[in-house]
Amino acid sequence: MEPLALDGGPKTKSTPFASGKRFGAEEAEQLLEALEQNTLFYHFGQKVKQFLADFNQLYGVKYSVATSSGTAALHVALGAAGISVGDEVITSPITDQGSLIGILYQNAIPVFADLEPHTYNLDPKSVESRITPRTKAILVVHLAGNPCDMDPIMEIAERYGLKVIEDCAQAYLTKYKGRLTGTIGDYGCFSTNDFKHISTGDGGIVVVNSGNEADYETTHAFADKNYRRLGTQLDRGTKYIAPNYRMTELQGAVGIAQVRKLPWICERRKVIGDRLNQMLATAPGIRIPEVRPDDECTYWFYMFRLELNELSCTREQFCMALEAEGIPNRAGYIPQVCYMQPLFQNRQAYLGSSFPFDLTETSYEQGLCPVAESILETAVQIPISEFYSDEDIRDIGMAVLKVASAYSTQSKGRVSHVEE
Repeated sequence: MEPLALDGGPKTKSTPFASGKRFGAEEAEQLLEALEQNTLFYHFGQKVKQFLADFNQLYGVKYSVATSSGTAALHVALGAAGISVGDEVITSPITDQGSLIGILYQNAIPVFADLEPHTYNLDPKSVESRITPRTKAILVVHLAGNPCDMDPIMEIAERYGLKVIEDCAQAYLTKYKGRLTGTIGDYGCFSTNDFKHISTGDGGIVVVNSGNEADYETTHAFADKNYRRLGTQLDRGTKYIAPNYRMTELQGAVGIAQVRKLPWICERRKVIGDRLNQMLATAPGIRIPEVRPDDECTYWFYMFRLELNELSCTREQFCMALEAEGIPNRAGYIPQVCYMQPLFQNRQAYLGSSFPFDLTETSYEQGLCPVAESILETAVQIPISEFYSDEDIRDIGMAVLKVASAYSTQSKGRVSHVEE
């Protein structure tokens, strides 16, 4: 086996990664049409409406609402679901802050359940163990495009009378047992931030899965100060506070072109991630992300775990060696589980106040979710792009195999089991 690049050997990846243009003539055409409307306000223009209609058709749903961001989408869903002061919402400790902001803005309490060790998603048994009389909802995060085990979560929610909100910011066209994530719970929330499968710069979508027109109108209004702008009507009779999370016609215009590219983007990312899983399935010291046989992952990024007892290196040394082989990577996903952030450790959502944490006995101590903590201590994340070539995929897999074999405490030279 050749020595690691870190030790003077040749780099595995010596050519640039393939790249491509996310935006082009299609987006420009839609933007020009938006400007020619002489309005950029969603209620008077047609672009946001067309964006949602195209998305609804792709997802097979009747109702959705556009928002200014994915964070806003989650807040809108929570507000429409009736989550309010002192309610508890069970969610994942490995997620972006955007999953939590809406909970706290509703003056509700985030409660963290532990995760499955290799899907990196909520463990239904842990979810059920966190339920109290205050629990009103489960906010499911389909991390990195891999679906949560939704059947038991939905069964738990039905048994306890809870709402289920799906955070699909990283999970476009992800499938759970043949069903699209975002269409299973009460609400499905998507992000069109620039770092997601599709981009409108910032933006989001809330899917209303009840199919009930009244639910849709409540959700639509919560994204627009609780004004009801439906058809040609405007009702400003605000009954309770709601934010302004409206999407502009410029975002909607870009979204129209982006949604048309979405099936190809997700299929290509699925091919890339699945191929890496095949290449690394028997790599020493590597635990690939688990995608259940009936599910489909669309890999917003690729993240595996190290079995450090099978390797003679630290996670940091492994990452450094992989970087030297020409493969960008980083340790874990977020630096620490969400509940160890200062916000939760200091129990301060608002500057100078302990509200709403002082309404509950919920605690946020180290060890609360041991599996989640272990995931972040052992995970290695590799960014992927739908524009990567087959050669790029092979180089990533070969580099990981090279580094894993070099540091394996069990055997050496196991790169040979992959076809050249």
